[in-house]
Amino acid sequence: MIGWLRHAWREPPAPAPDSPAQLHVGERTLPVQLRRVRHARRMTLRLAADGSAVRISLPPWVPAHEALAFARSRSDWLAAQLARLPQARPIGPGSTIAWRGLDLRIDWRADAPRRVRQTGDTITLGGPQAGIPARLGRWLEGEARSAIAADLDDYCARIDRAVPVLALSRARRRWGSCAADGTIRINWRLIMAPDHVRRSVVAHEVAHLLHFDHSPAFHACLERLFEGDLAAANAWLRRHGPALYLPFG
Repeated sequence: MIGWLRHAWREPPAPAPDSPAQLHVGERTLPVQLRRVRHARRMTLRLAADGSAVRISLPPWVPAHEALAFARSRSDWLAAQLARLPQARPIGPGSTIAWRGLDLRIDWRADAPRRVRQTGDTITLGGPQAGIPARLGRWLEGEARSAIAADLDDYCARIDRAVPVLALSRARRRWGSCAADGTIRINWRLIMAPDHVRRSVVAHEVAHLLHFDHSPAFHACLERLFEGDLAAANAWLRRHGPALYLPFG
């Protein structure tokens, strides 16, 4: 049996395209997304950050029907995970959105300019009421780019490194990344988190400019670089991060 596994690992058969599948989780029916990972040795199961899908990573040789059976056998666990996710709230006049750890009240006025204006704990805007979520999303992305660019300038100056290319990310599972060419990607939704949480992610990726790994040297660099409490920032993301993925609308 071991010899067969090794042979299959060296020359795995080309998998047939996986058919779309669905799974009943609690009172919802979710699509199942299969991702074949060349070096995987076992299947892993998780719920999408926004609860929109069931995702399974699996080795190339595992049949799709086995992956689906694996997911069905853990439907109770998936239902518990789904129940713990925060619920989306309508975005409209009188509701609130998160911005830098604060809840901003939406003050929509039919005669106000379309452009979003933030004053204290209030956001004022006009334009068609149906377009409020889209306009606020664009505003938040603009706020994210400005704040993250300033964070990046700050931390790169601390390590005497040129500021790399910044890209805003829409990733569903990663808050930030640093590519081999030095490009740093940060999830724009971090603009909704408190400043120290966002900055902890930027500091993490800047530390990778010096140490492209998670070695003790990297962690020591990050501890010197970030001015806040890393453990507290990480704890905030574990507890509140899923709520940042909620759709607007």
